Amino acid sequence: MSIEQRDSGSMDLTIRRRLGTAPGERGACSPDGQCPDIFELASGDFAVIGVDVTFDLTLPVDAGRSETERIVVIPRPVFLAAMRDLA
Repeated sequence: MSIEQRDSGSMDLTIRRRLGTAPGERGACSPDGQCPDIFELASGDFAVIGVDVTFDLTLPVDAGRSETERIVVIPRPVFLAAMRDLA
């Protein structure tokens, strides 16, 4: 079953590991508490913490999202720090 076919109640949401460095180590936490992060889950899927831009971003015509999906922005330094753990 693909991630698109599952709801959060049927997913294994156990965090296996953080990808990249912790937000505090990157100096990535803002004064208002935003701390973008990327995690690998026990299922092999990924969870991200980012700014929700679901209703602000215009998707290309060949893309879409369901009512249960959100679009989040991950700052470039967070993604680049995580890339070394994906190789």
